[in-house]
Amino acid sequence: MAKKFIPLLLTCSFLFASCGARERWQTSTLLVFDTLCEIKVFCGSSTFRAAQEEVEGIFSEIESLFLPEAEDYASPMVLELYTKALQVYHDSDGCFDITVGPLSRLWGFLSKSYHIPSSGQIESTLKIIGMEKLKVENGTLILLPGMKLDWGAIAKGFAIDLASQALIEMGITSGFLNAGGDLYCWGKNPDNQDWNIGIKHPRERGYFGILSISQLGAATTGDYQRYFIRDSIRFHHIFDPRTGYPASGRQSVTVCGPETYLCDALSTALFVATEPEKILKKYPEYGAIIVDSAGNLSFIGKAYPFGPVE
Repeated sequence: MAKKFIPLLLTCSFLFASCGARERWQTSTLLVFDTLCEIKVFCGSSTFRAAQEEVEGIFSEIESLFLPEAEDYASPMVLELYTKALQVYHDSDGCFDITVGPLSRLWGFLSKSYHIPSSGQIESTLKIIGMEKLKVENGTLILLPGMKLDWGAIAKGFAIDLASQALIEMGITSGFLNAGGDLYCWGKNPDNQDWNIGIKHPRERGYFGILSISQLGAATTGDYQRYFIRDSIRFHHIFDPRTGYPASGRQSVTVCGPETYLCDALSTALFVATEPEKILKKYPEYGAIIVDSAGNLSFIGKAYPFGPVE
């Protein structure tokens, strides 16, 4: 009698294994960098569990290394991201600068006790601003006394790049990672089309346009994310490292291109720059959508499919 059940048991086992391996769209969210990271990938259940663990592990490592209070300046990953940041610093004539931490502290953005500092306080703080003041000696990044690094405009994009590449190497052919507006998408979406990415309106609810992209990253820098208002003036957290004051002339900048960390850093640099076209000429694979202080749209650099919200 027992022999008659063996084929049936084997068949059932095969069916259960097949169900577990069946690929479908899977989604989840993780809390990273004080924001939600959305994961949407096409794969089997076991692969999805491994993908979640991989993404969480990468973000946990990046977060531990690049939080404002982190001071591991000898980590190979810190030195790698410093080198990447330094390149953008030079290419943007200092508009992108990870040494703006003391300005965030001075204006109260770290403590959330917002205030407008005096011109003397700003002038004094500017003495410890500038990536040219950083040095690497014996495999360690050296800071001047009082300097504080702010990796906020590059580290999240860097984490997205590492995580998406890890999932692609796992064999996941279509997916989307989004951590608070820093994102990377590859393959096709659930409708077998390129991914539609909504660009948030900086002054109204909802989106003002849609990017249709794949195998690309995107990031947005906006004055609506962290700010306070005094005498009807908006003071935001995106500082011009050369003046010590919040940058003016823009409401938001979205950059799209092959690497999310560069989209992240360039969106900040272009937000600050008076001539953003000069910066983006050095990055021909990247394009930007700029909303100026009056709410007008402009497009510079490489053109990616973009349309209004229907």
